[in-house]
Amino acid sequence: MSPTATIPDAHRQTKYQVRFDWAAEGAAAVAADADVVVWVDALDEPGVHDAAAAAAALPGIPGTGAVLRADLTNPSAVARWILDEQVRLGRRAMVAVVAAGGSTATGTTRFAVEDLLAAGAVVDALAAHGIDYSSPEAAAACAAFTGLRRAVAHLLTASASAQELVASGAAPDGIAQLGRLDSSQDVAVLRGPSTPE
Repeated sequence: MSPTATIPDAHRQTKYQVRFDWAAEGAAAVAADADVVVWVDALDEPGVHDAAAAAAALPGIPGTGAVLRADLTNPSAVARWILDEQVRLGRRAMVAVVAAGGSTATGTTRFAVEDLLAAGAVVDALAAHGIDYSSPEAAAACAAFTGLRRAVAHLLTASASAQELVASGAAPDGIAQLGRLDSSQDVAVLRGPSTPE
């Protein structure tokens, strides 16, 4: 039996246009029928904007839809890309936003505030473009971002994940650059879109 066969239907959030979940297991739940999957990792490994490196580091994303990479620097650009894809499809595009999350010492996924805020920024940017039929999970991520919008740069650099990177030798200035909201117009396409039927 495939792992996706054991996912309860409610966890798939299929009645919503914009869904949200965490890490590989979350992607398995919400991404299978998505036209676009947005993998959100606010503090990726070095080479954060290298699409090939990011694609190689991703867990298996189910389905055949496009896979984009997002962080705090590009939510508006990602939302515009998705709106263009919706126009290309000629119908409502189903979007799965998946936060990468951090890792515990045992390798399990842990909550990462910077990924929650970046995912919420993507959901908020989608809503600004009229793509706003969001699941409660996506709406909560969006509310976290909008409520803390003015503090996201500080929260990113002060997060456990950022402090862990600094302790391992990462430059604080480089991390701070990743908290500059909408400072990039680049969209890393990790898997291209499927052809409309």
